[in-house]
Amino acid sequence: MTTGWHEAADAVRLEAVRKEYGKGVVALDGVSIAFPRGGFTAVMGPSGSGKSTFLHCAAGLDRPTSGRVVLDGQDLDGKNETYLTKLRRDRVGFVFQAFNLLPALTVEQNVVLPLQLAGKRPDKRLVARILTHVGLDGRRKHLPGQLSGGQQQRVAIARALITSPAVLFADEPTGALDTRTAAEVLGLLRDSVRSSGQTVIMVTHDPVAASFADDVVFLADGRIAGRLARPTAEAVAERLTHLGAWGRVAA
Repeated sequence: MTTGWHEAADAVRLEAVRKEYGKGVVALDGVSIAFPRGGFTAVMGPSGSGKSTFLHCAAGLDRPTSGRVVLDGQDLDGKNETYLTKLRRDRVGFVFQAFNLLPALTVEQNVVLPLQLAGKRPDKRLVARILTHVGLDGRRKHLPGQLSGGQQQRVAIARALITSPAVLFADEPTGALDTRTAAEVLGLLRDSVRSSGQTVIMVTHDPVAASFADDVVFLADGRIAGRLARPTAEAVAERLTHLGAWGRVAA
C-alpha cells in the first residue's frame, strides 16, 4: 500500500477499482493507476471500454463496487454524499461536450457561479485573469447565445478553472466543435497545464485531441491496456485499431 506522501504527489489515484452494474456487467475490472499533478492525460478506448465509468469514479461522481479512489489526497471510500459534493465543488472542475451554460447569465456570471454556490465572494482580479486566459475578456457581458460554440466552451473552461481545482476532468470537450475550434480549445487546456500547473484528465475518442495531451491511457474491457507518452495522432490511432481488434477477440 502506498504511503500518504506518494498519494499527495498525485492528483488522482485509483487502486484496484472495480465497478459492476446490475448482475454481471463489469464496467471497470481492477483498475490501478495514478495521475501526477500538473499533467495532461487523455483516456481512450473502444466503445464500451469503461471510459465514462472511469471518469465518474475518478471524479467522485460514482462509487466503485470495490477498490479505492484518492482525489487530491482525500480517500473517497466511505465518505457520504455531502462530503463528496463539497469536495467536487471545491477541488474538481468539469468540462463536458455540452457546454451547460445558463442562457440568462452573462459570461462573467456563468464563470463565477461555482464560487457563488459555495458562498464565496469572487475575486475580481482572478476573474479578469481567467477571462483573459481563455480569450474572452472583451465578452464578459455577453450572453451565451451571442457566442460561438468555441467561445461557449471557453466559458465552460473558465468556470471550471475559477475554483483553482486540484484536477479538471474533461469529457469529450471538443465533441461539438469543428476541427479548428477544437484545436484552439485543446491548446487552451494544454496552456492551463503548462502555465499554472493545472491537472487535466480528458476522456476522448479523437486521436487528434489525444495528441494534445502529455500521455494517453488506453482502456479495453474495463482494464488498463497500456499508456503512450508524447502521443502523436497517428500513434494513437494505430494503438486504438489494435485495441478494437483485441476487444473483439476477447469478447
